[in-house]
Amino acid sequence: MTPNAASPGSPRTAPSRRGFLATGAVAAVAVAGGAPLLTACGGDGDTGKKDGTTSGKDAARILPAFVASDVVPADIPAADGSAAGFTRAIPSAELKASVAERKGKGTALTVMAPFWGTPPAPGNPYYRAMNEAIGVQATWQNQDGNVYDQKLGAVLASSDVPDVVVVPGWNLGGKIPSAIEAKFEDLGPYLSGDKVKAYPNLAAIPTDAWQRSIFGGRLRGLPMPASYVTNIAPFYRKDLFDAKGWQLPRSAGEFLALAKEITSARAKVWACGDMTWTAWNMFGVLNGGDKALGWNLVDGRLVNRIETPEYLEALEWTRKLFDAGVVHPDEKAQNQGDTGNRFTAGQCLVYNNDLSHWYAKTSEQAAQNPAFAMAAMDVPGHDGGTPRLWATNPANIWAFVRKGAPKALIEDVLAIADFTAAPYGTKERMLTDYGTEGVHHTVEDGLPVKTDAGNLEVSSSWMFIASPAPYIAHPDTPEVTRAMVEWQQRMGAATRKSSFYGLTVTEPSRWTGLMNDFEQLEKDVVRGRRKVSDVQQAVSEWKSKGGDQLRDWYRKLLDTTGSAAG
Repeated sequence: MTPNAASPGSPRTAPSRRGFLATGAVAAVAVAGGAPLLTACGGDGDTGKKDGTTSGKDAARILPAFVASDVVPADIPAADGSAAGFTRAIPSAELKASVAERKGKGTALTVMAPFWGTPPAPGNPYYRAMNEAIGVQATWQNQDGNVYDQKLGAVLASSDVPDVVVVPGWNLGGKIPSAIEAKFEDLGPYLSGDKVKAYPNLAAIPTDAWQRSIFGGRLRGLPMPASYVTNIAPFYRKDLFDAKGWQLPRSAGEFLALAKEITSARAKVWACGDMTWTAWNMFGVLNGGDKALGWNLVDGRLVNRIETPEYLEALEWTRKLFDAGVVHPDEKAQNQGDTGNRFTAGQCLVYNNDLSHWYAKTSEQAAQNPAFAMAAMDVPGHDGGTPRLWATNPANIWAFVRKGAPKALIEDVLAIADFTAAPYGTKERMLTDYGTEGVHHTVEDGLPVKTDAGNLEVSSSWMFIASPAPYIAHPDTPEVTRAMVEWQQRMGAATRKSSFYGLTVTEPSRWTGLMNDFEQLEKDVVRGRRKVSDVQQAVSEWKSKGGDQLRDWYRKLLDTTGSAAG
């Protein structure tokens, strides 16, 4: 089945928190992390919570029961936070049914979701096939993903909210979290505990992803699960490394030395792109893509990532790469071309990006450059030891149902979610990913290949309503599938969970803009436009403008809930 089907994901550690979906790299993956549940914090009973988080006994009353799916056993079982891997195609005749009967009752409903590229025409044959199979009349309101936050804010501020609204985690800024609590339904009465067993594919979603879907003390979100292992891989040109006999670096110092060796500006070959993302991992910096993950209890004191020595060390090391002239010169000017294209052209030999690039670039180059080979190096510890990696969030995209929706509509949304959360090897997954055979795809050498109609109409938007436990399935390149999963497993073995792992934390609105300027400052520092001392000054100002108060708020939250660090 499906040479390019992987459980779709989201950018968990993106440069601008939008990132990878805009490049078409929608294939991130996930598995449950198994963090202990915590006690509740804050809140005001039946009306939910305005600030804080929900866990422990309160969460236990809310969370759906977990019943693992065994429809198709994985070729490479998930381990240490990795996705499951499937290296073989499933013939159409052997696809299983994971939804026993059509659950939808024919409700007409609207869905607003981000879309990157040209959205399919309304009412096209793929949409009709999905609606017919599920038993609903869903009408899609696809919005430009690059400016989705603006549209989302406007819609949630109005009285005209679509029946279903998709919200990516990187849009959870400003007033969006409070709007979610005010505008969307509590799904607990339909899904909490054993109620979820009426929807077997939703019951198979890992508990961590559901925990992350609690907003304002209520189970409001239908999640797209994501692996808690870092999705940022440092890719290298394996074909060229092997030909030259270059050895992979085992420390930050070895990386810089190798980068100097392999750079030849005269030949228009540079060692790498901007490696800031890898530097965060190499030096063990706490996550920056989610505010709560940036806090951790260290020796009895709650610290933010920007206060740690590792944060400054990572910036200093990345700056050394720019100063040494080993970074492709176009990287100094932000948004100057595409690093991935420079990588495949041989102008840049190492770059970091979402793990899904491994399959995407390999497939892209198969016909253009048969000698092309890429791989992901294991993240080295900066000092040559085992790296200290930090878990990312186990879900980062959700679908919400508008508050006040009738029971029939809510149940039909859940019917959609149960269908789109179908696992690999099922009829539902094939239809969702590839549309109708003979119309949207054909089968060639046992693999589905999209037709022109399939490329125009079959979209990933349906999977935003809910997705299965994460997996990687590229049966046309089984060696890449195996390498991706095994890389995740090795990195997962070195991954730990910070104090607020897996919790959706709503900060008081008075502090939501405190971190806004740090991303650009980081870019300026590594490019030599600002000094490291400027970062230290910015941290000092952050503390005085509210950072220390925010620390106290998080510490009170932590004292009440306990720690999720494992």
